[in-house]
Amino acid sequence: MMNPPFRADQVGSLLRPERLKLAREQFLGPQTPTSALGPHDNAKLRVMEDECIREVIAMQERVGLKTCTDGEFRRRSWWLELIMGWKGFEADRTGSAKLKWRDESGITQGFSELRVTDKIAWRPSSVVQAFKFLKQNTQAVPKVTIPAPNCIHYYMAGNIGVYKDKDAFWSDLVVAYRQELAALVDSGARYIQLDDTSIAFICDPAHREYIRSWGEDPDRLLHVYADKINQTLAGLPQDVTVTLHQCRGNREGSWAAEGGYDPVADVLFNRINVDGYFLEYDTQRAGGFEPLRLLPKGKKRVVLGLVSSKKPELEGEDVLMKRIEAASRFAPLEQLALSPQCGFASSVKGNPLRPADQEAKLARIVKVAHEVWGAV
Repeated sequence: MMNPPFRADQVGSLLRPERLKLAREQFLGPQTPTSALGPHDNAKLRVMEDECIREVIAMQERVGLKTCTDGEFRRRSWWLELIMGWKGFEADRTGSAKLKWRDESGITQGFSELRVTDKIAWRPSSVVQAFKFLKQNTQAVPKVTIPAPNCIHYYMAGNIGVYKDKDAFWSDLVVAYRQELAALVDSGARYIQLDDTSIAFICDPAHREYIRSWGEDPDRLLHVYADKINQTLAGLPQDVTVTLHQCRGNREGSWAAEGGYDPVADVLFNRINVDGYFLEYDTQRAGGFEPLRLLPKGKKRVVLGLVSSKKPELEGEDVLMKRIEAASRFAPLEQLALSPQCGFASSVKGNPLRPADQEAKLARIVKVAHEVWGAV
C-alpha cells in the first residue's frame, strides 16, 4: 500500500448524527457563543461519541477509503478543541471578530474571537485521547487533524495579547505544538494533517488589506508562517506523514475568502516541509490549476479538493476525471490525488447535506480514483 496521502482521501470532519447532536445538548447544555468551545469531560456523552465514531469508521471503511478519521465527533469546533485545552487562550463566538462568514446572499455570521490572556503552555490533549480510540477501532490508516500554528495567529488578527514581543509568542506556541505532536506520535499517529485557512486567505486581496491593517506585510507574513510550520514539524520521525490542508473557510455551507493560489504557491510548495497538500478546488473561488506548475517534482503530492462538502449535489464521474486531467497539465498525474475540498462538518451543526449525500461523495471519490490511478 502506498504512503498517504492516498489517491482517494478525505479531509477530516464528518456530519454528526442527530442523536449525537442531541446528546451533546443534553449533557453539556444548549450551545451558546461561549459554552463548551473546548474539550469536555462528560462520561455519558463519551459513551455516545464512542458509538457514533465506531459507526462512522465503518462507513469510511465500507466505501473503500484506505484512511479513516473519527469525523472530529468529539469536537464542537475543528480548531478550538485543541488550543482551548492548553493554557493561555480564551475564545467566544459572539461574532465580534472582524472576519465574517458569507455565502451567495451575503454575510452569514462572525468568526470566533481568540485572545491570548496568559503565557501559552501545552496541556495533555483531548485530541490525543480521541486518536487513541480511533486507532484501536479501525483497520484503515488512522488520520488525525489539528489546526496549523499559523492559523491560530491569523485568527488573533496578529494581536499577541499578553506577549511583549512576537518572538516570545511564536516560541511558546511552537513549543506547545511540538509537545502535542510528540504526544500524538507516541500514541501511534503516523498520518497527521495541519488544517489551515490563513495561507489561502492571503490569496484574497481583501484579506491582504486586512493583514496590512495589523501593520504586517502579507508576503512577509507568508514567509513567517512557512518558517513556523517548519519549526513545528522539525525532527518528526521519518515514518510520519504530514499534510497541510488549505481552505477558504467552511462553516455550515459558508466561506470567508476567494482568490487563486498564485500569490502563495511558490512558498506553499517549495518552502513548507510537508509531504502533501489538500487544496480546495471545488469552485471558481480557488482559481485555476496553473499554480500547480510550481509543485516540485518528486514525492510531494497534491490532493485535489474537487468534490464539494458544502452542497448535496453529487459530482459526475466524467466531470471529476476531466478536471483531474486538466490539473495534470501542470503537475504530474502520479503526484495528484482526489478528495472533498474540506470537511463536511467543521462545527457540530455541519454543512447542508445528508449523511447519505456525504457517503455517496466519498464513494464517488474512491471510484474515480480507481478509474484514474488504478488504486486508492
